Amino acid sequence: MPRAPSVLAATVTDEGVPERYAERPALDRSDLGPRLSDAVDRIDDNVDQFYDQFPGPSSEDLVYQPTDNMDGWTTSFWTGQFWLAHEVTGRERFRDAAETQLRTFERRLEEGSVTTHDLGFLYTLSAVAGYEVTGDDRHRETAVAAADHLIDRFWDAPGLIQAWGDPDRPEEDEWVHGRMIVDTMMNLPLLFWASEATGEDAYAAIAETHARTNAEHVVRPDGSTFHTFQCDVESGEPLGGETHQGYANDSCWARGQAWAVYGYALAAEYANESAYADLAAKLANYYLHRVEADHVPRWDFDAPDDDEMRDTSAAAIAACGLVQLASVLPAADDRADRYRNAALAMLDSLGEHYAADPERSNGLLTDAAYNRGEGDYDECCIWGDYFYVEGLVRATESWRRYW
Repeated sequence: MPRAPSVLAATVTDEGVPERYAERPALDRSDLGPRLSDAVDRIDDNVDQFYDQFPGPSSEDLVYQPTDNMDGWTTSFWTGQFWLAHEVTGRERFRDAAETQLRTFERRLEEGSVTTHDLGFLYTLSAVAGYEVTGDDRHRETAVAAADHLIDRFWDAPGLIQAWGDPDRPEEDEWVHGRMIVDTMMNLPLLFWASEATGEDAYAAIAETHARTNAEHVVRPDGSTFHTFQCDVESGEPLGGETHQGYANDSCWARGQAWAVYGYALAAEYANESAYADLAAKLANYYLHRVEADHVPRWDFDAPDDDEMRDTSAAAIAACGLVQLASVLPAADDRADRYRNAALAMLDSLGEHYAADPERSNGLLTDAAYNRGEGDYDECCIWGDYFYVEGLVRATESWRRYW
């Protein structure tokens, strides 16, 4: 078992919340409400094209192309937008679309790819959200079945959930065998939720063990994060961290840092563990000290100075994570208001400077970077769009999270 969360959090440097977030931005719900309405209108515009299909992970020349739901990790970010739109407007059109898409998630468990840690992304925003919104036990059963597949990826000796590949077939790709990635922190809520839904502690126990292992190996002492880290699955021995989508093995990939902030803020609430909130705060402070003047980060905080490529999806994730973090800090903790201020500044900047032109794009945010190293950047990304809408909902509505 990895060390206790309090011990792990204590090993990480805290830079403090930047002073720039001491004051609340000059905007309120009345400013962000119209942007949420615009986003819902854009979702509505795309219902017919993507009713029983899904936008691809990233756009092509700012236009999403359709894909199915038999593999990949991003389809639920579209279904999640339907659930959000339904909750904001009450319109059955959005619920009907989400319910139709849920049938493809059911079919995927039987016929499609389930050899991925991304089952948390896939089934939290589809089936868990569907159950929480409608109370339909069919969606609950789908989500629990997905959680069962996810815990099959757990390695006991190192205490981690393997991110990619088939754990039982290491010969197919030894690089992925025993490798966890920072993104998995946002897949753990499915397991925490499954324990609450079933009364079985095993799901949450695996989730918390992975969170500790991630804190021990993926989180660095300075508050930055590796993208990936591999351990020996038999002995548990740590083998080292590497990047997959960041600039370098020792750099800090902005989206990964945002995943970690949000993931630990959620773990703090589920596990009732204040040390996870402390760790999330230290990760958030590292992020906030390095984000650009307009509150949107470059794709990697350590990329060369002349590489100014942004990742708006990282900013949208971070905004949601900071609001969640503020909610799990003590009421008297003045950091909470600063994190809310930072989230508002991010949402304002995204809407003001990075909103896609509806005449040229069927997405919501431009300047997202799926994979800079492979040339997939300066586009819309479907998860960035989702978290932008979630952030606007968090800022303007009374909303019960899906995560």
